[in-house]
Amino acid sequence: MIYDVVIIGAGPAGLAAGLYASRARLKTLILEKEKAGGQIVSTAEVANYPGSIEDATGPTLVARMVEQAEEFGAERVLDTIKEVELEGKIKVLKGEKGEYQAKTVIIATGANPRPIGCPGEKELTGRGVSYCATCDAAFFEDMEVYVVGGGDTAVEEGMYLTKFARKVTIIHRRDELRAAKSIQEKAFSNDKMHFMWDSVVEEIKGDGIVESMVVKNVKTGELTEVFADEDDGTFGIFPFIGFIPATELFIGKVELKDEYIVTDEDMKTNIPGVFAAGDVRVKSLRQVVTATADGAIAAVQAEKYINEVFDV
Repeated sequence: MIYDVVIIGAGPAGLAAGLYASRARLKTLILEKEKAGGQIVSTAEVANYPGSIEDATGPTLVARMVEQAEEFGAERVLDTIKEVELEGKIKVLKGEKGEYQAKTVIIATGANPRPIGCPGEKELTGRGVSYCATCDAAFFEDMEVYVVGGGDTAVEEGMYLTKFARKVTIIHRRDELRAAKSIQEKAFSNDKMHFMWDSVVEEIKGDGIVESMVVKNVKTGELTEVFADEDDGTFGIFPFIGFIPATELFIGKVELKDEYIVTDEDMKTNIPGVFAAGDVRVKSLRQVVTATADGAIAAVQAEKYINEVFDV
């Protein structure tokens, strides 16, 4: 069987693409290696997605997206794609469970926050450790938070967190920030911003919630354990040390920049019939709302491509 559209990835971008493609009566397949949702399924509350209903969570939002896509006929298959052939008129995707052919491909494999890589981080993610200030800042109203990193994103997100937290401390492995000077100036002039230089997080501790962390001074080797304020009982840890886009499969297949897929505003890659949507592509804002917009655009453009190339 040759599908009109095969979408790799079932996060918000992929599901939105699936919805728009299937509504256009295109034979649509969504491939996902594990479960639908992407990063959003680890978010306890989704308050910044337009129209989110009361008590909306990542999983409930994704469940509705899946239901919508399937309602219009999109198929979903769990498989891990190991190889892609994108150059021909018919694209070929080879997975662990089977081979898939398509007139167009939408890459929506996403990007994952680069973890600190210390003990306790994985276990306490969503329980004090967060990779999204926009998503989770409100949970730390009038509390202390720590931002790990020293680049533009880390400092900008730290500044954003000062709108909620009573104190924001940036933990940076060097003795000066890597962020742009203009961003640094704003940070240094903010009374809520504090800095822990030459330091890295060695371990995060807590019983179901972050209660303390061990910080190491990289110059002296000294270890310091930072405990939560007794009245708060916890604090936030926000690592902003970059993202890892899921593009390994596409190296040498489509144009990449800093590991992200390059597209135009219509989500077109440099390969005809191949589109990219969501966090996997070069873009300025990685949020659910921008991912779904990307997916919708990619699907509409895929339909136009099929009509033009295959004389539908």
